[in-house]
Amino acid sequence: MKLITVFTPCFNEEDNVERLFEAVAAVFADMKGYEFHHLFIDNCSTDGTAEVLRRMATKDSRVKVILNMCNYGHARSPHHAMLQAQGAAVIGMCADFQDPPELIPRFLQHWEEGYKIVAAVKRTTEERGVKRWGRRTYYRFLRRVSSAPLLDDFTGFGLYDRVVVEAFRRCRDDAVYFRGFIAELGYPIARVPYHQPLRRAGRSKNTFWSLLDTALSGITAYGRGHLRIMTLAGMGLSAVSFLTACAYLLLKLIFWDRFQLGWAPALIGIFFFASIQLFMLGILGEYLGAIVERLRCKPPLIEKERINLPPFEDV
Repeated sequence: MKLITVFTPCFNEEDNVERLFEAVAAVFADMKGYEFHHLFIDNCSTDGTAEVLRRMATKDSRVKVILNMCNYGHARSPHHAMLQAQGAAVIGMCADFQDPPELIPRFLQHWEEGYKIVAAVKRTTEERGVKRWGRRTYYRFLRRVSSAPLLDDFTGFGLYDRVVVEAFRRCRDDAVYFRGFIAELGYPIARVPYHQPLRRAGRSKNTFWSLLDTALSGITAYGRGHLRIMTLAGMGLSAVSFLTACAYLLLKLIFWDRFQLGWAPALIGIFFFASIQLFMLGILGEYLGAIVERLRCKPPLIEKERINLPPFEDV
């Protein structure tokens, strides 16, 4: 029997966690040769999620639970859960049913074929509006400026062999940009297309600021093209400024009495170049902030409680 661990980060998902476990258990019940654990890591929920998880773990030993001391964000918590997961392979999926458990047999099929990474890639989605457009635009931009071959429409939902988990452990970066690191490892990736439904219950915890934080993490971790664009833009704008100054001097010398440029173009130019400089400084600030964050050497997170799991060991 091969042990597979499904790990699920959750925050205020009391209406989903039990139904998700039942759905995953039903999938594995129809498969021979596998046993599974379901590891839930709760990011200090303010509703009844922790109580539901405790009750589930009491009833079924396959339910493993980690309760965080506080909310450590949307990146550090699932990364920690992945490193604590046991078994020959792990499967990461969200608690809101936007990651269909029915794809698990296809994940395992590709894994048995020899793939170390099986990635679920969204082909269609029921998500609409500005958020959908923003995601697509961001992924397209990041692919163009990235130094790694990133996967489009990949949220982390997929299967990862034990060797991939150990590669994450050696990374020692609790804020690693998941999509980029997966692509950067170099393992052949099996892609499983799927239709993403809307969440089944509750409200999305992805606020504008959390999505912006994720986007900037991806850009600072793997974006290189825009840095070169900044350099080229600086050179180009310097050339434009020099040519404009030469043209102004020439026109002034030729039409000394009649040529009056006025203050408006000068003020517009000053504000334009100032905005460009502030934008570029902001990008550089994001890089410096990312460097400082990684140099702090803080623990990835503090566990408040773990259920049906051995004591924590930072290996």
